[in-house]
Amino acid sequence: MVIIHDMESLLRQHFAEIIALTDAQWAVVSQAFTYKKYRKHQFLIQEGAPVPTDFWIVQGLVKSYYTNADGKEHILQFATSDWWVCDYNGYFKQVPAKLNIDCLEDTHVFCITLEKREKLFEQIPELAQFFLKKSNGGYIALQRRILSLLNDNAKERYEQFQELYPELSQRLPKTLIASYLGVSRETLSRLDS
Repeated sequence: MVIIHDMESLLRQHFAEIIALTDAQWAVVSQAFTYKKYRKHQFLIQEGAPVPTDFWIVQGLVKSYYTNADGKEHILQFATSDWWVCDYNGYFKQVPAKLNIDCLEDTHVFCITLEKREKLFEQIPELAQFFLKKSNGGYIALQRRILSLLNDNAKERYEQFQELYPELSQRLPKTLIASYLGVSRETLSRLDS
């Protein structure tokens, strides 16, 4: 149980980056989260399934992707320690997932259901500020990614990826980086040399 206690302290630090919670408030917040471990290649979320929880990654690495009708995989994001990840359409609208979220490494997460999250907002209104800042950061990153895909050439996209996510460049196979950037593995090899 020491490990879970240590993980909970990381979650508390994560909240403390944005809002100050009393010990009593933290006791309420920590009860709303569930700690889970997933093995490499396990799914946090699968297309077509319900999306009962939002995930905060304590450690590990996942990819969020969509598979089109032709079976082509389109990677929307990678998420690693200290990141939130979910199929937010499925989570907030309580509809089946459109995305898959697959563990690329053994991954430890804290999960929260929408019902528990909304109850927390009623009990501790400051939490709305925390989640607003987190979601705004996600919107900004998504907008930057879309604009990059629309405007930047492959070399610029690769350089931006390396600049923004230097750790991921070392942890991910080149085939996944190429897929994320929308280029072939061969093109990525040329850019990397």
